[in-house]
Amino acid sequence: MCFYMAQKDPIPKVEKRFKARVDQPEQFLQSDYIIGFEFRNVPIILNTSPEIISTNFHWGLVPSWAKDVDIRKNTLNARMESLEEKPSFANVTTNRCLVIASSFFEWHWNDEKGKSKDKYEIFSAQDELFAMAGLYDTWLNPQNGTTYNSFTIVTTAANKPMEYIHNHKKRMPVILKKGDEAAWLDSTNDYEAFAFPYSAELVGFRV
Repeated sequence: MCFYMAQKDPIPKVEKRFKARVDQPEQFLQSDYIIGFEFRNVPIILNTSPEIISTNFHWGLVPSWAKDVDIRKNTLNARMESLEEKPSFANVTTNRCLVIASSFFEWHWNDEKGKSKDKYEIFSAQDELFAMAGLYDTWLNPQNGTTYNSFTIVTTAANKPMEYIHNHKKRMPVILKKGDEAAWLDSTNDYEAFAFPYSAELVGFRV
């Protein structure tokens, strides 16, 4: 599953690539290594405002019905095949977003129990920014009335390169082709149409 990623690019490059503007530049996250379990505010683009790059959504989805934010450690990823079976995601399949990334990280197991592992960084062969399919929600804190915005990264079966790298789980994030980004944001399109593994060339290096 995808619990580690990078967003290395500065605001001008990100805005140019996605033809959108960053809403709060002072909160924009640019990092070589983003750990999902730190629940950082990764830049995303919502289907309700595709002209804006939002900076106040945290990785790890907290559904609107949750009692508290503790659930987020289990909702960093959402399996495409079971979205409507999981209470955390069933009501947000139309809340689509693009999760902006320059790379992500996975581990190759060198033995059956994973006692020896190699870490890989995976990115576009063209060294381009890309978007992963995501879902989002907003939670209202019952204690103090504040809102908490969050998202999850949708995953699917691994393609051939990722089958080798992520040989234990054989999963990967749903990476969208440029031409499919707008279609993913259109909630009238069936999300299952995007379950196919990314066919464009990915490159993985051991780090």
